[in-house]
Amino acid sequence: MATSPAWASPGAHGPNGEHLDGPSTSAQGSGAVPRMEAKSEDFELVARLAGGEFTMMINRFATGEPVLSAQIEVESGAHKVRVPFHKDLGDYATDDEALLKLLATPGAHPVVITIVAGSDSDLLEGTLNVTTEAAKAFVPGGHDHGHAHGDDDHDHGEHHWARKPITWILGFAGLAALGWGVARWRSKDALTAKQQGDA
Repeated sequence: MATSPAWASPGAHGPNGEHLDGPSTSAQGSGAVPRMEAKSEDFELVARLAGGEFTMMINRFATGEPVLSAQIEVESGAHKVRVPFHKDLGDYATDDEALLKLLATPGAHPVVITIVAGSDSDLLEGTLNVTTEAAKAFVPGGHDHGHAHGDDDHDHGEHHWARKPITWILGFAGLAALGWGVARWRSKDALTAKQQGDA
């Protein structure tokens, strides 16, 4: 993610408070990450084809509030897949092989996204424009996104790389505390021995 171009989440607004409209892919450079935007009266989203996945950030259109844990399906061509929500990054992502193979070919790909969030549901449509250069750069299955796939609920607790530094810090803190305790114990023993020798 650090090496990818930054991408605005839905709900981003212009200088006059207006919502970001229309697909931004028309202004992409040849090396840009394929990206599309779509909106309706209820929802807006930004989607990208990067990091070996097709990912989406979804917000409420009126408030910019993130839509979390919704039921999402993506359809393009003959392929329709359910896209799980990822708690670690707050987005929706799929690495479905057939869908990625289709989307990663050069050209304009119509995409229909079904959103069911509580009692609200909607269909959003957009077009993902993929250049030849972007198609060559995209590697299906190259998960730099931080997701570990294979479970249904995608609660990535022990798999997410961001949690590892916390484990390391706690480990080092424990070792430091243990070392301090041993040093204090040895110092106390040395003092006791010295006092007994003086006596």
